[in-house]
Amino acid sequence: MFYEEKQMEEKALMETAAKMCAAARTAPKAKGVDNIITLVLTGSEKNALADKMDEVYLREFGETEGHYVRDAKNLRASGAVVLIGVKKAYTGLDHCSFCGFKNCEENKNHGGRCAFNTIDLGIAIGSAVSVAADNRVDSRVMFSIGKVFEEMDYIKEKDILWQGIPISISGKSPYFDRVKKK
Repeated sequence: MFYEEKQMEEKALMETAAKMCAAARTAPKAKGVDNIITLVLTGSEKNALADKMDEVYLREFGETEGHYVRDAKNLRASGAVVLIGVKKAYTGLDHCSFCGFKNCEENKNHGGRCAFNTIDLGIAIGSAVSVAADNRVDSRVMFSIGKVFEEMDYIKEKDILWQGIPISISGKSPYFDRVKKK
């Protein structure tokens, strides 16, 4: 059997994306409660997300150049994007107040987020990007991808805090040299 480099790179990219999702799933979580969600976009779904990023930036900031637009270009240059989210939930720890509220009930009444869930998200992201690095696949965490993904109708569940991690296998990382030089 003869496999060309693009075939092998695509296979490696998708295997890495799957391992990143597994790493996010098995990452430690507060009280052992798993509120993490993962998914992967490729092809037209990934590009639709990039298009929506351009649209959101124009709508929100009235500009056609900026970090959302830059990140959308990076997303288009990527083979896939791993999305990791955390459901809005409350840990229920007594006498915590780490979130800034007296307790979970007060946090919930004010529509806040549990600090431990966002910490769990950060740990899951760290686990996922370490897998990408271990597999020599370029990646970069982008809040802009996650923020815009929240507006998309790809999943029914709402009130999830998302972060996007585009991944790429190419001769040069598309996430390097992102800042315009003066």
